[in-house]
Amino acid sequence: MQGKRALVTGGAGFIGSNLANALAEDNEVLALDDCYLGTPDNLDESVEFLEGSVLDDDLPTDVDVVFHIAALSSYAMHEDDPTRGARVNVEGFVNTVDQARQDGCDTVVYASTSSIYGDRTDPSPEDMPVTVNTGYEASKLAREKYAEYFANHYELSMAGMRFFSVYQGMEDGAEEHKGEYANLIAQFADDVANGRNPEIWGDGSQTRDFTHVDDIVRGLELAADHELSGVYNLGTGEQYSFDHLVSTLNDELGTDVEPVYEDNPIPDDVYVHDTMADATKMREATGWEPEISFEEGVRRVCSQYD
Repeated sequence: MQGKRALVTGGAGFIGSNLANALAEDNEVLALDDCYLGTPDNLDESVEFLEGSVLDDDLPTDVDVVFHIAALSSYAMHEDDPTRGARVNVEGFVNTVDQARQDGCDTVVYASTSSIYGDRTDPSPEDMPVTVNTGYEASKLAREKYAEYFANHYELSMAGMRFFSVYQGMEDGAEEHKGEYANLIAQFADDVANGRNPEIWGDGSQTRDFTHVDDIVRGLELAADHELSGVYNLGTGEQYSFDHLVSTLNDELGTDVEPVYEDNPIPDDVYVHDTMADATKMREATGWEPEISFEEGVRRVCSQYD
């Protein structure tokens, strides 16, 4: 990505702002956001911010590449209002891509999710069977099917990136505005650093493939550079339990703050207990590898509290 004009939807949010700021070093970047979970404070001055919705009729899609990151991005958001979830995540996706197509943009990179894999203690490849259990998962799988339509019918490059548990941190990162929707590394680090007991839903044995946002941003850029189509995992291929996370945070911060365990408000039959990526496909297509280990990522988050 160099010398291009790019639109980042959800561009003032956590992942979107990190991507927009990175792209703006060598490109002209527009960041569109409705400020529900984002804030223009996350953006560098070199990024042009536009307040608006992916459901708008006149989007700034006269660009070389669209990075469609905008979404209602949690189980709770969709269960609170399934119709709104579908409108934003599915209709907003189709609306944005179709306007881009009409404006002559033929490269789209968009956010999907690893949640559709369900519980996995083995690495999850993109071609494994998936089952939809939540409105959030349904909306992201619908995106992937509409992307397949745009790729096959209009010959657009449509790259769907299945993110695995993306984090950066609250204090100096772009997650503070997300609050309770921030990644658990960010939430737990903020709790421990401030002497609050992290609240774990369940027994703490559940695991995540925690992936630093810098690695996600590189993957998104590479997907655009290579004009990929299809779906690709972005994750480290390692998983760590919530209990181990709290222990590591205490070690790094020099604290001794115990977690508290609460009943999980998400039903067992839809809760994703374990995740781990198989990123072979992305590596073979672009050479992408995660560069920030779990230990290094935790150090970066904790250093924000020095």
